[in-house]
Amino acid sequence: MTALLEVRDLVKTFGAGEAATHVLRGLSLTLEAGDLAALLGPSGSGKSTLLTILGTLMKPTSGSHRMLGLDLVAADDAALTEFRNRHIGFVFQFHNLLPDFTALENVIFPTAVRAGRETPAARARGRELLVRMGLEARVHFPSAALSGGQKQRVAVARALMNRPELVLADEPTGNLDRASAMQVMALIAEINRDEGTTFLISTHDEKIAAGCHRRIVVGDGLVRDAPT
Repeated sequence: MTALLEVRDLVKTFGAGEAATHVLRGLSLTLEAGDLAALLGPSGSGKSTLLTILGTLMKPTSGSHRMLGLDLVAADDAALTEFRNRHIGFVFQFHNLLPDFTALENVIFPTAVRAGRETPAARARGRELLVRMGLEARVHFPSAALSGGQKQRVAVARALMNRPELVLADEPTGNLDRASAMQVMALIAEINRDEGTTFLISTHDEKIAAGCHRRIVVGDGLVRDAPT
């Protein structure tokens, strides 16, 4: 495998002096292209902060962060926004769909923002993804009319819309029943297998972690175990 992303000696501190909170304490991690990895650790271990930094939504206090050969610590905000839109997809515990938009409109939203308009190619790609998610009959439904599991599948499709190399998922099945959670995980594994998309999935669910190829355990702001 080829390294897609590498962070070295990441430190993230919030506040200063006696009020300082040290969340990441020199964390190092490599993700390989095509990884399907579970990110595990107790609450307060630094998982969410790590995902936020990996997604270029926040910079570390110190340390290096490289993806696709680019130094993302040195990049300015405009470059990070462009990089994030092209190369990184996000799936959150709360799907964050626009309730008045249809499933298709939600999926193509990232591309429409980048292009400044909807295009026939984007609509075709969005529909293709929704069909793959088993939502062919819900393409034009407003997202408010979808079940929780259907909404999360729309969120996965949206994350894949721009064909990102990396998808970061923060507790993506945390609000779903067991059947819906396993269905979403099966779709993620299928995309990983068929398209080679790299996934890093933060979860407390051992069954979700068991569906991944790799486990990365974080504790006290450091990687405690990350077997390949």
